[in-house]
Amino acid sequence: MKPLLFLYEGISCWGWSGAVCSLFMLFTLVGCAGEKSESPDEEPSVAEPARIVEEAFGTLEDGRKVQLYTLTNANDMVVQITNYGGIVTAIRTPDKEGTVENVALGFDSLEEYLSGHPNFGALIGRYGNRIAEGRFELNGESYSLAQNDGDNHLHGGEVGFDDVLWSARMTDDDALELTYTSEDMEEGYPGQLDVKVTYSLTDDNELKIDYEATTTKATPVNLTNHSYFNLTGDPSRDILSHVLELNASRYTPVDEELIPTGDIAAVEGTPFDFTKPKPIGRDIEETEGGYDHNFVLNQHRDSLQLAATVYSPDSGREMKVFTTEPGVQFYTGNFLDGSLESSQGIPFDRHAGFCLETQHFPNAPNEPDFPSTILHPGEQYRTTTIYQFSTR
Repeated sequence: MKPLLFLYEGISCWGWSGAVCSLFMLFTLVGCAGEKSESPDEEPSVAEPARIVEEAFGTLEDGRKVQLYTLTNANDMVVQITNYGGIVTAIRTPDKEGTVENVALGFDSLEEYLSGHPNFGALIGRYGNRIAEGRFELNGESYSLAQNDGDNHLHGGEVGFDDVLWSARMTDDDALELTYTSEDMEEGYPGQLDVKVTYSLTDDNELKIDYEATTTKATPVNLTNHSYFNLTGDPSRDILSHVLELNASRYTPVDEELIPTGDIAAVEGTPFDFTKPKPIGRDIEETEGGYDHNFVLNQHRDSLQLAATVYSPDSGREMKVFTTEPGVQFYTGNFLDGSLESSQGIPFDRHAGFCLETQHFPNAPNEPDFPSTILHPGEQYRTTTIYQFSTR
């Protein structure tokens, strides 16, 4: 702008020199018109950070590479997932003061997961929960499964979906898509099962999990996620002061081996009544060893419904669980004993975390009155669960 200002400061041009001056003025004005106007309040444009990032997480004994995926939303909430076992390794979300902490039990390295753990954050299949005596009958055939929980079958067997390497793909809409093919008779289950699980993190602070599967033969399918939560963000503190409300007026009682008796009982008047908000620890001593029970959700339908609300008075964090499933397994970390530690050296003691595993019912293949878990060829298995985080 200085040349134009100079022309305004009394320069007179006559004759040939005036023509030259006039051309100079014209070129100067055109040049000024082509300049980009800058406002003192205008911020330079900055590219949006990636919503999902991939990095190396380690190597399995057979040389296969394992990846870690970090999902971030517009509120700076972070969820980390590895394609080994589809494990959710961390969920970082703010408390009522804005302090961001990890509210999921897990580890920072692949080696710690390979050393053994109680399904922290893992995808569970082909059948989540227990099947009595590791066997079932289907279409006139008897099938035997691994008895990896006493005399019973638990969470898909010796090598369940939590112990396999899933193929991973980052989608155009910033989700993580995991796929796995479970071969016919893998862990004793009939049919080739093609599974797809999609993790997405929304700007409403929702971790959404979509499960899909197809099969070549009739087979039981019951997929879930086994994340342990501690909404204080401090795994050295137990979860007994967390306040829980379940949208479930009934549950499935179990025997001493945690196998459902086949009954569906009312929770009213029992320690299992969470139909109104109640501290988890209030009645836990009246149960045999803590909560590890399937709750029957009210008014079940195939659309999403609220299953549970959990609140930590200490941190102000609240988690709501929505699902299309008919049940949810509420587990209070009864078998944690301090022998495992976090990557920061904090022991995972009893009740350091709780699980809300959305599901069909345990031992359903042997209980004809329970909702069926049998998937047939030509059918599509499809369920959705959402964990939504907020503060009060």
